[in-house]
Amino acid sequence: MTDPLLTVLFLAMISFCFKSAGPLVLGGERDLPSWVDRLALLLPAPLLAALVASSTFVEDRAWTIDAKAVGLLVAAVALWRKLPFVIVVALAAVSTALVRAL
Repeated sequence: MTDPLLTVLFLAMISFCFKSAGPLVLGGERDLPSWVDRLALLLPAPLLAALVASSTFVEDRAWTIDAKAVGLLVAAVALWRKLPFVIVVALAAVSTALVRAL
């Protein structure tokens, strides 16, 4: 298995453990504080951003800027312009392929 796949599996396992430990520790009758709910809603976005950044800019334990960075930039601009997700993925893939072909 590759390192990114192991990282995703590890993070999924940790997430499952956190989600299953909450009801076991706190019981089903007790509500969590509101700050915990807000934090739980905010965590997935930075974790996904960190995974995207590390898989885009790090290769063989060294920083690198290559065609993947161009694809990420094109995808970011397309998302900013509120294009449909299928178009965003297609634009990112095509731009990455074009840069690699050059």
